[in-house]
Amino acid sequence: MAVSIETINQALSTVIDPELRAPITELDMVESIDVSDTAVTVSVLLTIVGCPAAAAIERDVRAALKSASEGLTVELSMGVMSPERREGLITRLRSTTKTHRAFTPDSLTRVIAITSGKGGVGKSSITVNLAAAVSKQGFRVGIIDADVFGFSIPGLVGLQGSSPTRIDDMILPPVAFDMKVLSIGMFLETDQAVAWRGPLLHRTLEQFLTEAYFGDLDFLFLDLPPGTGDIAISVGQLLPHAEIVVVTTPQKSAADVAWRSGDVARQTGQKVLGVIENMSATTLPDGSVLDVFGSGGGDETASRLGVPLMGSLPLSPELRDAGDAGVPLVLSDSDSPTAREIARVADAIVRAGESLAGKKLPFA
Repeated sequence: MAVSIETINQALSTVIDPELRAPITELDMVESIDVSDTAVTVSVLLTIVGCPAAAAIERDVRAALKSASEGLTVELSMGVMSPERREGLITRLRSTTKTHRAFTPDSLTRVIAITSGKGGVGKSSITVNLAAAVSKQGFRVGIIDADVFGFSIPGLVGLQGSSPTRIDDMILPPVAFDMKVLSIGMFLETDQAVAWRGPLLHRTLEQFLTEAYFGDLDFLFLDLPPGTGDIAISVGQLLPHAEIVVVTTPQKSAADVAWRSGDVARQTGQKVLGVIENMSATTLPDGSVLDVFGSGGGDETASRLGVPLMGSLPLSPELRDAGDAGVPLVLSDSDSPTAREIARVADAIVRAGESLAGKKLPFA
């Protein structure tokens, strides 16, 4: 079969931009294709100068051309889009109905907000592992680290020191373990602290939701700061359809305040899915049971909110070690008791979604 422009274009359609997560042919990155009796000549345009995905894209393009050129010489040039071409790309990305309305109540993206009454209960670790467990099922998943003062998500997924790519004023969240991740920590200098008042916190969360290009997600997980402060109120205003999961430890003092975060969410119209008890009793190698933080906190919080206790995660050094290594436990040690319990809770979250029957789909 003779090599044609169509066959080359089809081969290039298999090359996916690792940040925009779409074929380069759909992103208007293929400037030209020419096929002669002896050579295939292709020009590919990157979105910006210094594109961090440039090497990966060039590698994949060369591989695709080699497989489709049937022995012809391959001549590839890599350039950069003109401002006009780049502006057109941004307009198309933002104007698609599903993307433009990605996190509104009538979209198909489910927003799962993980909250707690106080800090130190393992909320961020649970957020990352729930998101990874859902992604592992084949869903498209994003994470926003909304804990502006105590951000820790980048380190938990191995993105410490990573910065989002910007295409003009559009932010592309970095990708880790097939999940798109965004955190204020990605915009700060090393060891820089955040000291902001409420309006700036609200604006930051709003920018993450509107200026970042997540594409079409099935699930967006939010790691909220502890308590019922400015961010919790902003989430209620910006994402009134978010579904809330409350995290507590078995300790009574934690349970006494954990229910408040769920109660505030309800006041803004959000649905509380349930409660997760973290750092529950764990069985030691000799068979004895260690309950460092006591017992009953998860049941108490769930009862007070009138929702199910979705799961109890045993106190787990493996969960800590996985977080320190920047790899979700559900991926690094899926057979551990804690990972299995997280996977079970993630499955319950997926199954808790509303049926799409009768729901108007936001297609263009």
